Amino acid sequence: MDTAHRKSPLERFLTIFTEVRRGEAPTALLLTLNVFLLLSAYYIIKPVREALIIAGEGAEVKSYAAAGMALLLLLIVPGYAKLASRLPRRPLINTVTFIFMGCLVVFYVWARAAPARILITLPLGFVKVPLSLGLVFFLWVGIFNIMVVAQFWSFANDIYTEEEGKRLFVIVAFGASAGAVLGSKIAGLLIAPLGIPQLLLVSAAVLGLALVLTNLVDRRERARTALRVVTPEATPAKPNKDIDAPVGRSGAFALLYRNRYLLLIAFMILFLNWVNTTGEYILGRTVQNAATEAVQNGTAGGLTEEEFIGEFYSSFFSVVNVIGLLLQLFVVSRILKYLGVKFAILILPVIALSGYTLLAFAPVLAFVRWAKTAENATDYSLQNTLRGVLFLPTNREEKYKAKQAIDTFCVRMGDVLSGVLVYVGTVQLSLPVQGFATVNLALVAVWLGLSLVIGRRYRRLATPGAEATRQAA
Repeated sequence: MDTAHRKSPLERFLTIFTEVRRGEAPTALLLTLNVFLLLSAYYIIKPVREALIIAGEGAEVKSYAAAGMALLLLLIVPGYAKLASRLPRRPLINTVTFIFMGCLVVFYVWARAAPARILITLPLGFVKVPLSLGLVFFLWVGIFNIMVVAQFWSFANDIYTEEEGKRLFVIVAFGASAGAVLGSKIAGLLIAPLGIPQLLLVSAAVLGLALVLTNLVDRRERARTALRVVTPEATPAKPNKDIDAPVGRSGAFALLYRNRYLLLIAFMILFLNWVNTTGEYILGRTVQNAATEAVQNGTAGGLTEEEFIGEFYSSFFSVVNVIGLLLQLFVVSRILKYLGVKFAILILPVIALSGYTLLAFAPVLAFVRWAKTAENATDYSLQNTLRGVLFLPTNREEKYKAKQAIDTFCVRMGDVLSGVLVYVGTVQLSLPVQGFATVNLALVAVWLGLSLVIGRRYRRLATPGAEATRQAA
């Protein structure tokens, strides 16, 4: 009997988006819903974060908070690695998630107890730094959102083989995109009837639902690997002998130093985020200048500068999210299947190179908008999927510990370096928009070179018998 006729209707439907084999749909959809809930939990509290930090501390403090996140991650990531050295997969994920859920309850109690009058004084040498609810919560959310997502992708990498992940991560990553879109809508609907503090408890409940799905997937995959059923259309399951053991004893950053492949990925993510965050500044500055000019010339249609900017970003985010979802559903799987990771990893830096080359000569709002639309939509779809795929050939310890270090610390360091660049460029050098675009061109060139090397190394690691090559990498 033909393989397609033995698939369920759901599996045949999912084949529209990527190759799905018999029996693969339930776990793929559970993981999709899992990451959807994780992103929803984050976007439900994102407006709370913005309200508390801007109303309490001001936008200036918010702009410098990325440096604080990076410093905190230098302590938190090694702590996560030590926990992973002591706990098996499921207890590790349960423990970390329960900690984050408990933090949300603590923040709820703090927010209900007149936050403006409650400060924590942190002694640093001879200086006492007051930490308000707004600042502490802003730092916590910046760590929470990247740690839980990185842990989820470590879990997904641990479940799927390299061949399975390249096909099915396309579906799973759609859950992240949908969660980002719908989570913010959920927050908008609930703020008025529930109030700001209550959203923290809603987010904790959603996080709990995500944890239930994680445990369900873990049980399903344990049963699948225990049976070791191999059908003509199925990929052999991963061996499960190490699932109930801690992932290893190495430190997270030590794994990066020892493995050149991981170190290259770390630098690639750092430069990617550096370029993207600086690009957001270029867009924001261009929009601000256009708003001022439109209001002064009477071409803003009666809008104030704030309304002009708000209307622009509302349209911009909507277009980016829609294009990102369409790319995720209909394009990403085809790119991975027909071009492979080696070429797919070059697409985003090439798009960025083209965009910033244009902006270096013509920083017009329409050009800036569509350059950033192409960059962000590709980042949210193809590049987001690739960040999971790149870890498929690595071992379990690297999946949990090294990925956590890369997806948290390196991302935040990209923010920090972008903040330094913006400060120096505006305060010290008075760079125009074209100047920042030119600097981004140099950064993209480094990013493109790193992607070339990573693509070649991934191809070697993903080939049969590549374990010795991986150890030597």
